[in-house]
Amino acid sequence: MAIEIVTQNRKAFHDYFIEETFEAGVMLTGTEVKSLRAGKANLKDSYARIKDGEIYLLNTHISPYSLADGFKQHEPERTRKLLLHKKEIMKLLGKTREKGYTLVPTKIYFKDGKAKVEIGLAKGKTSYDKRDSIKALDVKREIAKTIRQRTKQ
Repeated sequence: MAIEIVTQNRKAFHDYFIEETFEAGVMLTGTEVKSLRAGKANLKDSYARIKDGEIYLLNTHISPYSLADGFKQHEPERTRKLLLHKKEIMKLLGKTREKGYTLVPTKIYFKDGKAKVEIGLAKGKTSYDKRDSIKALDVKREIAKTIRQRTKQ
């Protein structure tokens, strides 16, 4: 089970509390797959939406594949359908109807040669939550730094 990460959405962990993650397949065209293998994707400002019992990925930028001369290029920010089990979609639909929950893609990767998207069930952070997260991260860094310095001596 080789996993090759294409891109991650680090901003999602800063802006949201990710409570649960789901692995979804994604329907792509040939040039999109080639572009992903080259690492030309961006999850900034992207999100997932459930419509008519199906789940879609919106605002995900996959750059056009530069080496595809004779092929029809894909639209970089088109809506892409995600592949999840019906039971998982219904669970997500119930959760997103609750106040404050949204679906945010956290990473795109290849697993056994197939493109996958990790979708996080997220609840938005307030500004003081973000400050607390930054403070905790700084404390963690300081502790690691002192431990490294003491082990060197």
